[in-house]
Order: sequence, then C-alpha cells, then structure tokens
Amino acid sequence: MWKTLTLLGFLLVSQTLAFQPTILGKEPKQCYPHSKLQESANDVVETTSTGSSTSSLKKDLLELAASYDRGFGASPSARSRVDDLIAALEALNEETEAARGVDGSEASPLAGSWRMIWTTASDVLVLGASPVATVGAIYQIFDPLPVVTNVIDFIPRLQALLPPSIVPSSLVRAKVQTKASLRPGFPNRVGLWFESVNLQPVQVLGVDAKQLPPFAANLPKLPGQPSDDGPGYFDVTYLDEELLIIRQNAPGGLFALVKVQDTEP
Repeated sequence: MWKTLTLLGFLLVSQTLAFQPTILGKEPKQCYPHSKLQESANDVVETTSTGSSTSSLKKDLLELAASYDRGFGASPSARSRVDDLIAALEALNEETEAARGVDGSEASPLAGSWRMIWTTASDVLVLGASPVATVGAIYQIFDPLPVVTNVIDFIPRLQALLPPSIVPSSLVRAKVQTKASLRPGFPNRVGLWFESVNLQPVQVLGVDAKQLPPFAANLPKLPGQPSDDGPGYFDVTYLDEELLIIRQNAPGGLFALVKVQDTEP
C-alpha cells in the first residue's frame, strides 16, 4: 500500500527541491518530532489486570522507537529488542474482535487517527534511503469508516540537513484512500481495497501551499471488487485505547502506532 505513496511522493518532492538553496551545512533532522514520542512514553498508563507489565512494555517500546527514528535508524540489536517487546505485548492482547465495525456497521475500536512509531516493513523503511526526500509523520486514519486513509509526509532531504533560517520549510502530504472490509472467520483481520491517491503540497519555502491543486487519481478497480477476499489486508495483533500493532500481508512487516487527536502537518 505504501509503494504508490513512495513513488508519487518522490516525484513531487523532487520538484520542490529545485527551489532549495545549495548552501551546505548540517543540523539535527527536523523530519519527525521525537519529543512527542518521549511525551507519549511518559503518559502511558495501563489499568488492566496486566497493569504494570503492560505499561512497562509500552514505555520501553515508545522510548526505543524515539531513539531509533521509528525503525529507520535501528541497529540489529535494537530491532531484536523491539521484536521481543512487541511479542510480549501481543501475548497480553485482550482484544479478540479488533475488526468489528470497520465496515461502518457499528462502533469500531480502531476508529480514529493513529501515528506510526515503529515499523519493520521494507516498503516503508526504504523511504529512508531516498536522496531526494526524508520522511515526516506517518498516519493511518480510520475515519469515517469504512474509509481508511494512509498518510505520509515528505520533506526535502536538504531541508532536514540545514537550519530553518537557511532553508524555509517545504512539505508534501501523500494520501492513499482505501475501503475497509471484514474477513469472515478472521475477527482481527481488516481487508483493504485501494481507491485513490492524493498528493498535496502543504508548504513551499515557508509559504502555505494548500491552495495549490493536488495531484489526485482514482485507482482502477479490479474484477470482482469489492469482495471479502481482496489482495490487501492486515491483522491486528495488539489493540488498546492508546496502542495499535498490526502485521500486513505481502510484502510483510509490522507497524506499531499510537492514538492521536491531531494529524495536522
């Protein structure tokens, strides 16, 4: 689901780069607000019967996610530690019907906005290797169901290396809209049909660019769409009111996300 966003995002961000100055310098990356993850780690509270152990596992996960840039800058040992934490959380999962309501038929425990804090998915991690753009926030928004929107913010690579006084902010937001469906016999599986792609410049050199027309395209519908056995899906392996862990089908990989109220760039 992320490959389409990757290709289109690189194309549009490369056009933004043409306006960037060629002064060299370096400053800590601005592509992702790590402080928000640290604040989330301090705010994690769990009151179930597995209280202290679940709270501790989530706090450790959030701290590692912040330290290793959501997996983009993770060492093998860090990946192994996160894998162990996630496996322990999955063993404590109490949600047995996470997919209920994703078709819009009733209230869903997935409803709302979720920000990615960790991934092992190769189709997302490859974004970090681009010489053109770096990756800002990544969201999965379940609203209004059955619509599920995947969001990636792209920032010119040069902007991440230089102070704002030299390179004013530019940002492109990419969205892929999908339609969620239930998968009979799999109460924690969410099926996805891909519907449209949208690329919207948000800022260009510090100037609000939301008035610019987006690049938008409807994706072709496959024969038999929609149905209960489409090619895209993910399994929810952990879910509570503040943390979501999912494992996607091909090309594989997992995502850990935290519940958020605001998805503005």
